[in-house]
Amino acid sequence: MHNIAALALMFAAAGPQAQPAASRSGVDAPERSADAGSKMVCKRFNETGSLVRTYKTCKTKAEWQRERDNVRSGSVANSCRLSGTVGGC
Repeated sequence: MHNIAALALMFAAAGPQAQPAASRSGVDAPERSADAGSKMVCKRFNETGSLVRTYKTCKTKAEWQRERDNVRSGSVANSCRLSGTVGGC
């Protein structure tokens, strides 16, 4: 009985350290974007006319910045067409 408890303790202590994190099967490393402007950013918005229903829109940082610049310059109508995304507005 003493040997079984010692063996179980040994495996429990060595278990998480037996495999490095990078070589675990089924776990992918997060992808890195080439530049800061190509990083995807998702934002959640409230649906117009509803108090609880929301929707999520994902765009790159560069697309969000282009849309902010268009709103500031007053050309809101062209913000969706310039981003090149379908259904992203």
